[in-house]
Amino acid sequence: MSLFKRIFSKEKKETLDKGLEKTKTSFFSKLSKAVAGKTKVDDDVLDNLEEVLVSSDVGVKTTLKIIDRIEARIAKDKYLGTEELNSILREEIAGLLAETNVGNEIDFNIPSTKKPYVIMVVGVNGVGKTTTIGKLASQFKKKGYKVVLGAADTFRAAAIDQLQVWADRVGVPIVRQEMGSDPASVAFDTLKSAVAQNADVVIIDTAGRLHNKVNLMNELTKVKRVMQKVVEDAPHEVLLVLDGSTGQNAFEQASQFTKATEVTALAVTKLDGTAKGGVVIGISDQFQIPVKYIGVGEGIDDLQVFNKIEFVDSFFK
Repeated sequence: MSLFKRIFSKEKKETLDKGLEKTKTSFFSKLSKAVAGKTKVDDDVLDNLEEVLVSSDVGVKTTLKIIDRIEARIAKDKYLGTEELNSILREEIAGLLAETNVGNEIDFNIPSTKKPYVIMVVGVNGVGKTTTIGKLASQFKKKGYKVVLGAADTFRAAAIDQLQVWADRVGVPIVRQEMGSDPASVAFDTLKSAVAQNADVVIIDTAGRLHNKVNLMNELTKVKRVMQKVVEDAPHEVLLVLDGSTGQNAFEQASQFTKATEVTALAVTKLDGTAKGGVVIGISDQFQIPVKYIGVGEGIDDLQVFNKIEFVDSFFK
């Protein structure tokens, strides 16, 4: 049994393999064309590889970093055959991910020193933000944690109702007010309720509009400040949800939100329906923020804790 099989359960690993299938097929189809007829990794192969990585949504900056690393390997070893390229690429991509994603987490755990552990979730509408919150709540509840949700995206009635549906489905309490209410007020009430219930985890949904970054920044800052009146160091985590299927647009969203608030972790969703899984590599490297969760299917259990070893193994398997 390989190391990879021991880290993840067989079922979870199969879900990850299946979720990255389109990305892997597209990537290696392009890669095989890039090295066709070549036995040595030369300038032409590197130029083609650069094109493959960029077109796989790894991003220009990260692509150039990978190419530089491979060139350094060639200079050191004096020769690199094309048959070695897969294993070299695998090592360099794993190395990049290791610089940002510390450890090899396999489960949904929270620090025992923080109670309640407060997660503020940000991201534009349509990226799977509310669904991610629901799936997270489900996973935390399965671990035995007591979870409370806060519907602080009061800009849209649909957002409040959708979170209510997830709260009912998972069987966890939700704090909500009417559409148009002050988001900070909802966050305050949520934390007061969570403390009163002796909850372990609080997940706060926030507005997903980016039309005015200054307004967004002010709103998120106010939500944080008001939460700290109840829990001194809240939020303990600011989770940015990105839609992996949007490719380069996800980079732009990450850029906007990291300017608007201090993002501490990323969740990349919808990786199963597209060949753009390379975006995980680029975003992790470029923003130096750990990818904590990835969505590899529509099922309630298809949100996985991101594990760099498992991810690279599925990508290159």
